[in-house]
Amino acid sequence: MTNDPIGDFIIRLTNAGAIKKASISVPFSNFKMAVAEKLVSAGYISAVEKKGKKVKKTLDVTLKYDHQGQPRISGVKRISKPGRRMYRSVLDIVPVRYGKGSLILSTPGGVMTDKEAKAAKVGGEALFEIW
Repeated sequence: MTNDPIGDFIIRLTNAGAIKKASISVPFSNFKMAVAEKLVSAGYISAVEKKGKKVKKTLDVTLKYDHQGQPRISGVKRISKPGRRMYRSVLDIVPVRYGKGSLILSTPGGVMTDKEAKAAKVGGEALFEIW
């Protein structure tokens, strides 16, 4: 059992991309599903699917690669951790890697990217940066 399920999830994504795996399977949670769906809409992974029943539920994530075979996810940085939660207001949300990356936030309106949170004028817990 891991103490930081979101940190474990994003590290599994980057490690799978580094060894060119097509897909990975992680233990299911509704929060991981929401984060994965946001990564699909942001273009970092190609598909996400829930499999299994009851206690044996898993989340199958299909990774995305560019035309040269490089993974779409080149790096991540965990910001808010279980021991130290980091929150950002709308005014504190700045572009990641000069606009080449995204900041994933957990807001009262659900999981959002930095651009969506700016447009909705809402802040929240800054989960991680991805580029």
